[in-house]
Amino acid sequence: MAERVLVTGATGFIAGHCIAELLEHGYAVRATVRDLGNAGKRAHLVALAQRLGGELEFTAADLDNDTGWAAAVSGCTYVMHVASPFPSQPPADERELIGPAVEGTLRVLRAAADNTGVRRVVLTSSVAAIAYGHEHDDVRTEADWSVVERVAAYPKSKTLAERAAWDFIAAQPAGRALELAVVNPGMVLGPLQATTSTSTSHEPVRRLLIRDAPGSPRTAWAPVDVRDLAVAHRLAMEKPEAAGNRYICAGKPMWMGEMAQLLAAEYNPRGYRVTTRVVPDLMVRAVAIFDKGVRLVVPTLGRAETVSADKARRELGWTMRPVRDAVLDTAESLVQFGVVPAPRRSTVPVGGTARNPLGA
Repeated sequence: MAERVLVTGATGFIAGHCIAELLEHGYAVRATVRDLGNAGKRAHLVALAQRLGGELEFTAADLDNDTGWAAAVSGCTYVMHVASPFPSQPPADERELIGPAVEGTLRVLRAAADNTGVRRVVLTSSVAAIAYGHEHDDVRTEADWSVVERVAAYPKSKTLAERAAWDFIAAQPAGRALELAVVNPGMVLGPLQATTSTSTSHEPVRRLLIRDAPGSPRTAWAPVDVRDLAVAHRLAMEKPEAAGNRYICAGKPMWMGEMAQLLAAEYNPRGYRVTTRVVPDLMVRAVAIFDKGVRLVVPTLGRAETVSADKARRELGWTMRPVRDAVLDTAESLVQFGVVPAPRRSTVPVGGTARNPLGA
């Protein structure tokens, strides 16, 4: 009988790929959704399970409420807590973000700890819990924590939620040995599974393709492909030595200007108008007054997420595909799902073909 894994936030971008990875490796999956009545939002996952011949069921549970979590973890050997708020613009009050992130994480952990059949929880955190608020731009590792007194709402929420998780595990009563492993991804790129599974991390690619900004701000993220990230979640769940550890999953930082150059080379011959201009910081700050999405990048201007994934490679045997593939497969899926409209002049370069973003 297949071991059962609970995945939270089933219709999210990362969770959907984790579900695919688990089904492909023979696990039974139970996945949480807020509303069981909204079948359309999870139709792509049902189709995925039918194609793979895997066992997938859905259950209602909300991170803001205790209802449903005991039933959700019942019969599960593992829990992947992937769901967490990721805003497309800064919240009016940081507590709107921090509260659900921290309390939701603790709610899932309490349900898992109360069910003795659950052996391990794999928590999706972020390099935002590691690399932010430091005075110097050193290469950050799993030994580092973001300085919450000097960061914006999102990295603060990720840091406090992960710290709360480790504190919960440390405070377990004698005789209960619920294990915790944490995955800390960088900027998560890669192909959509459905139009409904877009993520805030797709926004830089989308905005470049639709030329929604005068150029690229001077900011750099450490990217990872969602398909490779899903593998990291499975390995963190399966590897005995992963218990009690956190793992950075991200590559070398990519400046948004570099991303723009890559997209321009691939898509401008097809009729798009990706600009490769780099916008001065002063202009970005001015635009951010009116554009809340741009406001998210202001705290990162001039800095790069520089982190090391050596531990994940060494202990999990994890690898990641070239960043170029992650960026271009993101773009192609945004085009194919209609999130980015086709240009008026849409052609594929002579001798070339459009990418298959869902390819391995």
